[in-house]
Amino acid sequence: MTGFQFLLSLFFCIVIDNFKNASSEVYSSEEFVEFNRYKEPTVFIAILVRNKAQTLPFFLTCLERLKYSKSRIHLWIRSDHNEDKSIEILQEWLAEWAAHYHGVDAEFSSSPPYRLPEENGPAHWPLSRYSHIISLREKALNAARNMWADFVWLLDSDVFLSMPESLTELVKKQLPIAVPMLKSDGLYSNFWCGMNDDYYYLRTDDYEPILNQKKTGCFSVPMVHSAVLINLNVEQSDELTFMPNRLANYKGPHDDIITFALSANFTGVPLFICNDHIYGYVMVPLDKDDSLSYDKLQLTNLRLEIMVDSPPLEVSGLLKHWVDVPAVDHLGVDRVFMINLLRRPERRRRMNECFRILGVNATVVDAVDGQLLNDSTLQEMGVHLMEGYVDPYHKRPMKRGEIGCFLSHYYIWKEILEDDSLDKVIVLEDDVRFEPFFRQKMDSILSELEKFEIPWDLVYLGRKRLQEAEESTFPGSQYLVYPNYSYWTLGYMLSKSGAKKLMDANPLDNLLPVDEFLPILYDKHPDENWKSYFPKRDVLALSAEPLIIYPTRYLHEEGYVSDTEDSLPISTTPRIDL
Repeated sequence: MTGFQFLLSLFFCIVIDNFKNASSEVYSSEEFVEFNRYKEPTVFIAILVRNKAQTLPFFLTCLERLKYSKSRIHLWIRSDHNEDKSIEILQEWLAEWAAHYHGVDAEFSSSPPYRLPEENGPAHWPLSRYSHIISLREKALNAARNMWADFVWLLDSDVFLSMPESLTELVKKQLPIAVPMLKSDGLYSNFWCGMNDDYYYLRTDDYEPILNQKKTGCFSVPMVHSAVLINLNVEQSDELTFMPNRLANYKGPHDDIITFALSANFTGVPLFICNDHIYGYVMVPLDKDDSLSYDKLQLTNLRLEIMVDSPPLEVSGLLKHWVDVPAVDHLGVDRVFMINLLRRPERRRRMNECFRILGVNATVVDAVDGQLLNDSTLQEMGVHLMEGYVDPYHKRPMKRGEIGCFLSHYYIWKEILEDDSLDKVIVLEDDVRFEPFFRQKMDSILSELEKFEIPWDLVYLGRKRLQEAEESTFPGSQYLVYPNYSYWTLGYMLSKSGAKKLMDANPLDNLLPVDEFLPILYDKHPDENWKSYFPKRDVLALSAEPLIIYPTRYLHEEGYVSDTEDSLPISTTPRIDL
């Protein structure tokens, strides 16, 4: 054997030995995944759009901000019979974003007629409309199957996926059908927990705990809609359908979402609603006779509701010009005051965004910070606490935050008296939740005060009733009652005459919490001793009924913070949180 042959033989021996060693090494699946990144599953997103110019800018902004590879997403979009600018918005958005996706299949019909046969309005659903939607949804489902997509997501264009990881989280669950629970106004959502014998909604005891996330996870339910993610790798998914005639002995209504739910039930494919995150929100559907302008009002309601738990609903710069900006006013009064502590900038931002959405010109008042108060500062301000005061429930002395709260309101009352341009104002605190159709309800209250020439000094817009006794309604009124003993100053109207009566009582001479002081002055407080400090109790008080303002959080709820309740009594050393 020559030297060259020896070296060649040695080389092959080394290679073969290394190959044997490599082949015998066992890798765990975790180690394999660590060194090998998998592509995300492919998702076919089917979107139907009709008369959604109000919601599309927000919907599309949420869609483009999903943290999922757009190269793994195919968009299938259909839009027809629009009476608004839905198609123009879609075209503008697609011109910018279509190239980012794996593919886009979009068909738009902008030619008349703008309504289907038998339709009486944009929110009317005759059989012809159901048939049209059923056909489109079935075409989308079959198109996804033909593309061999891993998932198809049937996504309505009035859904706002505020959590960018929504699609990623749902895909990871690998459920046959996974649907993110979507919040809305009141008790409306995108799932049912019960279905009656006629295949329509049935309220059950399971619904509210799931809706309010008292229990979290993914729950099997009989019906879901609006954001339905179907795993097409599940063999039984081939039998899912929106077509009633594809289901043997189908006895349900001519309805796309109910047909789909029953097809899942018949084929043994469970429907899961997932509430382990706040995935997003959904609009309340219009009723039969509602107009598109009413949809705009409902969008305002939802945008305000979203900010209770989440950041404001955003719209991209590309589509911002499609969003209506309301005219700004003072809600029918001379000024709107909003009290806010400087060390609560997050509340100030939220309230200012609420005012922007509502079209309210509000004056922000820097609150008196109770944490900075002590005996000497109170003496300098001329403040004397009511002798012997103890909280009626907790049997404790007054807290710094309660004093700061009173003084914050007091200085607004003082300004009302000193400013000749102020005859009636609204005073709001910075932790309020506006009821749906807040502006319209505010208008109704002011209209009744004027129509019936009701004398008034103070009108509660939000409060906490402390007595169960029935309250009398002003004769002929639909919105106003005479309040009994009540707490909270989170929102009220005050007239100049009311401010004068409050100031004439010299409240700084015998200071007690403001929500005890007000019912004393309108003579509905149960404590005779406290009332004796204020002999003139002639404030004319009313209250909205139902209320149009509530707190964003209640005591013991997650996220509840109170700068009055959480402060220290005045007799203790002050602390300053920076």
